[in-house]
Amino acid sequence: MLARTWGVSMERRLQALNRFTVGWTAYFAYADTAYPFEQLDEWLRRRLRQVTWKQWKRYRTRQRELRARGIPERDARDWAGSRKGYWRLARSPVLQRALPNAYWRDLGLQGFSDPYRRFRKALRTAGCGPACPVVWEGPG
Repeated sequence: MLARTWGVSMERRLQALNRFTVGWTAYFAYADTAYPFEQLDEWLRRRLRQVTWKQWKRYRTRQRELRARGIPERDARDWAGSRKGYWRLARSPVLQRALPNAYWRDLGLQGFSDPYRRFRKALRTAGCGPACPVVWEGPG
Protein backbone atom coordinates (compact mmCIF):
# COMPACT_ATOMS: atom_id res chain seq x y z
CA MET A 1 0.00 0.00 0.00
CA LEU A 2 2.86 2.36 0.71
CA ALA A 3 5.42 0.98 -1.71
CA ARG A 4 7.00 3.81 -3.66
CA THR A 5 6.82 1.71 -6.82
CA TRP A 6 3.10 0.87 -6.60
CA GLY A 7 1.82 2.77 -9.63
CA VAL A 8 -1.73 3.64 -8.59
CA SER A 9 -3.50 6.95 -8.14
CA MET A 10 -3.29 8.65 -4.78
CA GLU A 11 -7.06 8.32 -4.42
CA ARG A 12 -6.94 4.53 -4.72
CA ARG A 13 -3.91 4.39 -2.42
CA LEU A 14 -5.76 6.39 0.26
CA GLN A 15 -8.86 4.18 -0.04
CA ALA A 16 -6.75 1.09 0.59
CA LEU A 17 -4.91 2.83 3.43
CA ASN A 18 -8.14 3.95 5.09
CA ARG A 19 -9.54 0.46 4.98
CA PHE A 20 -6.38 -0.90 6.57
CA THR A 21 -5.92 1.82 9.20
CA VAL A 22 -9.56 1.79 10.35
CA GLY A 23 -9.51 -1.99 10.75
CA TRP A 24 -6.16 -1.97 12.50
CA THR A 25 -7.24 0.84 14.81
CA ALA A 26 -10.49 -0.96 15.67
CA TYR A 27 -8.46 -3.95 16.78
CA PHE A 28 -6.12 -1.89 18.96
CA ALA A 29 -8.71 0.66 20.14
CA TYR A 30 -8.70 -0.83 23.64
CA ALA A 31 -5.30 0.74 24.19
CA ASP A 32 -5.56 3.45 26.78
CA THR A 33 -3.23 5.95 25.15
CA ALA A 34 -3.56 7.98 21.98
CA TYR A 35 0.17 8.76 21.66
CA PRO A 36 1.15 5.71 19.55
CA PHE A 37 -1.68 6.49 17.14
CA GLU A 38 -0.49 10.09 16.80
CA GLN A 39 3.05 8.85 16.10
CA LEU A 40 1.72 6.45 13.47
CA ASP A 41 -0.20 9.33 11.88
CA GLU A 42 2.98 11.40 11.64
CA TRP A 43 4.87 8.49 10.10
CA LEU A 44 2.05 7.79 7.64
CA ARG A 45 1.89 11.39 6.42
CA ARG A 46 5.68 11.49 6.03
CA ARG A 47 5.57 8.28 4.01
CA LEU A 48 2.83 9.73 1.78
CA ARG A 49 4.94 12.87 1.25
CA GLN A 50 7.82 10.61 0.25
CA VAL A 51 5.65 8.73 -2.26
CA THR A 52 4.34 12.00 -3.70
CA TRP A 53 7.87 13.41 -4.07
CA LYS A 54 8.94 10.25 -5.88
CA GLN A 55 5.89 10.45 -8.18
CA TRP A 56 6.85 13.98 -9.21
CA LYS A 57 10.20 12.54 -10.42
CA ARG A 58 11.66 15.25 -12.65
CA TYR A 59 13.13 18.60 -11.64
CA ARG A 60 10.58 20.61 -13.66
CA THR A 61 7.64 18.67 -12.26
CA ARG A 62 8.84 19.13 -8.69
CA GLN A 63 9.43 22.83 -9.21
CA ARG A 64 6.03 23.31 -10.86
CA GLU A 65 4.18 21.37 -8.13
CA LEU A 66 5.93 23.25 -5.34
CA ARG A 67 5.16 26.60 -6.97
CA ALA A 68 1.51 25.57 -7.42
CA ARG A 69 1.32 24.88 -3.70
CA GLY A 70 2.58 28.31 -2.68
CA ILE A 71 6.32 27.75 -2.22
CA PRO A 72 8.42 30.78 -3.30
CA GLU A 73 10.29 30.47 -6.61
CA ARG A 74 13.78 30.30 -5.12
CA ASP A 75 12.86 27.68 -2.52
CA ALA A 76 11.04 25.64 -5.15
CA ARG A 77 14.12 25.74 -7.38
CA ASP A 78 16.49 24.81 -4.56
CA TRP A 79 14.42 21.94 -3.21
CA ALA A 80 13.44 20.58 -6.64
CA GLY A 81 17.14 20.15 -7.39
CA SER A 82 18.04 18.68 -4.02
CA ARG A 83 20.07 15.50 -4.08
CA LYS A 84 18.90 14.37 -0.68
CA GLY A 85 16.93 11.13 -0.42
CA TYR A 86 13.17 10.83 -0.63
CA TRP A 87 12.71 9.97 3.05
CA ARG A 88 14.83 12.87 4.22
CA LEU A 89 13.06 15.34 1.95
CA ALA A 90 9.68 14.09 3.15
CA ARG A 91 10.47 15.73 6.48
CA SER A 92 11.69 18.99 4.98
CA PRO A 93 9.86 22.19 5.92
CA VAL A 94 9.16 22.90 2.26
CA LEU A 95 7.30 19.63 1.68
CA GLN A 96 5.47 19.99 4.98
CA ARG A 97 4.25 23.41 3.85
CA ALA A 98 3.42 22.20 0.34
CA LEU A 99 1.64 19.05 1.56
CA PRO A 100 0.33 19.93 5.05
CA ASN A 101 -1.88 17.72 7.21
CA ALA A 102 -4.98 19.53 5.92
CA TYR A 103 -4.06 18.50 2.37
CA TRP A 104 -4.19 14.81 3.30
CA ARG A 105 -7.40 15.28 5.28
CA ASP A 106 -9.00 16.96 2.24
CA LEU A 107 -7.94 14.02 0.06
CA GLY A 108 -9.77 11.71 2.48
CA LEU A 109 -6.98 10.24 4.62
CA GLN A 110 -8.40 9.07 7.94
CA GLY A 111 -5.14 7.94 9.48
CA PHE A 112 -5.02 6.33 12.90
CA SER A 113 -5.97 9.09 15.37
CA ASP A 114 -9.43 9.95 14.06
CA PRO A 115 -10.73 6.35 14.02
CA TYR A 116 -9.10 5.80 17.44
CA ARG A 117 -11.01 8.74 18.93
CA ARG A 118 -14.25 7.49 17.37
CA PHE A 119 -13.75 3.96 18.68
CA ARG A 120 -12.77 5.15 22.15
CA LYS A 121 -15.83 7.36 22.28
CA ALA A 122 -18.03 4.43 21.22
CA LEU A 123 -16.42 2.18 23.85
CA ARG A 124 -16.94 4.81 26.53
CA THR A 125 -20.64 5.22 25.79
CA ALA A 126 -21.44 1.62 24.83
CA GLY A 127 -23.82 -0.18 27.13
CA CYS A 128 -24.69 2.97 29.00
CA GLY A 129 -21.38 3.11 30.84
CA PRO A 130 -20.01 6.22 32.56
CA ALA A 131 -21.63 8.50 29.98
CA CYS A 132 -25.18 7.73 31.16
CA PRO A 133 -26.78 10.13 33.62
CA VAL A 134 -27.59 8.60 36.97
CA VAL A 135 -30.88 9.61 38.52
CA TRP A 136 -31.20 9.01 42.22
CA GLU A 137 -34.77 8.25 43.22
CA GLY A 138 -34.14 7.19 46.79
CA PRO A 139 -35.54 8.74 49.95
CA GLY A 140 -34.75 12.31 50.56
